Amino acid sequence: MFDTPQYPRKTREFHNHHMDSTIWNRFAFRPDDVIVSTYAKSGTTWTQQIVGQILFQGDPDVRVADISPWLDLRLPTEEEKFALLDAQTHRRFIKTHLPLDAFVYRPEIKHIYIARDGRDIAWSMFNHASNFVPEFYDILNSVPGRVGPPLEHPEADVVAFFRRWLDQDGAPFWSLWENVRTWWEGRHLPNMLMLHFADMKRDLPGTIRKVAAFLEVELSDEAFERAVLHSSFDWMKANAEKAAPLGGTIFQGGAATFINKGSNGRWQELLTDADVAAYEARALAELGAECAGWLAGGGEIAPPQAAAA
Repeated sequence: MFDTPQYPRKTREFHNHHMDSTIWNRFAFRPDDVIVSTYAKSGTTWTQQIVGQILFQGDPDVRVADISPWLDLRLPTEEEKFALLDAQTHRRFIKTHLPLDAFVYRPEIKHIYIARDGRDIAWSMFNHASNFVPEFYDILNSVPGRVGPPLEHPEADVVAFFRRWLDQDGAPFWSLWENVRTWWEGRHLPNMLMLHFADMKRDLPGTIRKVAAFLEVELSDEAFERAVLHSSFDWMKANAEKAAPLGGTIFQGGAATFINKGSNGRWQELLTDADVAAYEARALAELGAECAGWLAGGGEIAPPQAAAA
């Protein structure tokens, strides 16, 4: 996956009902761009909000949904997304859900990857997909260029959804394991920041300081306090239309449905011991012990020397 001497290179394209990776082959990067990447439902919008608050010095009127597009999503059109980003004079921050080997990695720009326990992801994905308005499924599936089957409304039962998602490698969405594994391989690159949802929950101010330092942005004490306030789940829930795609119109219940609970561990009361064991065995087999452990709970990632020792 890694080109000589150290940087990842694109080795394939990635297409499904949601994504088309080829758009990145035509995108005009700027050297100060910021890429926010996750599997999905791992804290993407939360991280976009944090980045937006840092870049705009805690401005409450920043609307990340309007200025930070999911570039590889098959809608709106490529022309619309490129026009939006070309017109921006501020530092741009852009979202992707691609695995790293399907992304056009650039060593001169900043990459932020966010991970979350897969069981929490599945619970959040179930809520997300269950609340799409029917018209969104119709629009998404009818956009020309779809590869593979259409996206269908999920099962009524979250445990059944989880079991299919685990057994069928991410169905009806895409593989968690390949996404995490490919970005994990780049964890020691100097322009890569690896975050974990659990760590962000434990220490939001510390996360904001870490991201600001990584982006080389100075915040005054006042701007920092504003950024912390405007990146809290309570504030984002109360101002959800600024973060939710299309102002939340594609979700039943609107933008507040999109900004859900931001909580972990809801699966613990519903999954059986066998379900948990199956998930943990799969994570270990797919990712290895170090990565699987980090995915489960976050924490500091060992430096290259310690990891090799």
